[in-house]
Amino acid sequence: MNTNRLHMHAKILIIDDEESNVQLLDTLLKQTGYKNILTTTDPTLAADLCLHYKPDLVLLDLNMPVMDGFEVLKALQCIETKSYVPVMIITAKTDDHSRLKALDLGAMDFLSKPFNMIEVKTRIRNLLEVRLLHKELQSQNEILEQKLHESSRSVRHDQLEIVQLLSQAAEFRDNATGKHTVRVSYYSEIIAHQYGLPHDECELIITASALHDIGILGVPESILLKSDNVTAEEYKCIQTHTTIGAKLLEHATSKILTTARVIALTHHERWDGTGYPYGLSGHDIHLYGRITAIADTFDALTSSRPYRQAWSSDDALEEIERGRGTNFDPELVDIFFQAVPRLLAIREKYADDEPSDDVAYCEHG
Repeated sequence: MNTNRLHMHAKILIIDDEESNVQLLDTLLKQTGYKNILTTTDPTLAADLCLHYKPDLVLLDLNMPVMDGFEVLKALQCIETKSYVPVMIITAKTDDHSRLKALDLGAMDFLSKPFNMIEVKTRIRNLLEVRLLHKELQSQNEILEQKLHESSRSVRHDQLEIVQLLSQAAEFRDNATGKHTVRVSYYSEIIAHQYGLPHDECELIITASALHDIGILGVPESILLKSDNVTAEEYKCIQTHTTIGAKLLEHATSKILTTARVIALTHHERWDGTGYPYGLSGHDIHLYGRITAIADTFDALTSSRPYRQAWSSDDALEEIERGRGTNFDPELVDIFFQAVPRLLAIREKYADDEPSDDVAYCEHG
């Protein structure tokens, strides 16, 4: 970067209540070759001018009426900006107290009145070169941040693709014609949002909850595809899908997959401690698991199975209400009911395809 050429186009703001000083500095800078100079004799305008003009250097007098240079420095500190803008104090005050106070308030350099013209030009050039180098570094940082963002977005896209493939593989074994994982994901995200979780957590849940039944991959098809009710022993086998899912994901390091592991392990725990695999109760059950439990149950009840017809939405809602404080977190049940219209809209949008005659599927537990 050629700073000798570029600093002549830098923006300079002069703030001094004495018109003669302003004209002198303005003339000097223009004769030196500076192109963009803004001046004011009203220090009360300093903050607004800095905010809108965005100067690369401020030349500021200290001794001014109504609002002195110290007050101007304080006002400039209140302007939220990522940019470092140097302030050069122009003053007849040479006492240490004034200099230290100005430095403490953000001043970078001092010029004493009356001016030494060569000193003025040299100090201004030096400060502007530092300023332009700072802007160049900031620009490079922004480029790097953008590249990192794009790289992170690419990684996230790959992670999402993996999650979708895994969830589809698990659902194909258990429900070859349905959109169970899609609906559970959206239901979980809606409940999480209604609960007040931040946007990034809601996005995390909508992705991770798709893998709540990933452990189905480890359950024998002879049980999964059984067309009638399972035995007690077979039901115990089905219950292992929670720990199998956790086992499959135990070495994951990405936030999506570590969250999916928590959900896979806890979405069949019950508020009263009668769930599985560990019989956790209350707030010992992770919030994400408690959210997915309601979403999963609602979708299971309102979906058709070979051994029963889908429940009506009203019947399913009554069952969720009956589970308040036993199966489900009472607070989340309240939140669930507040979100019912949105849940039903998702239910309609992602309705199951009609199963073909040669496809058998079964969901238990």
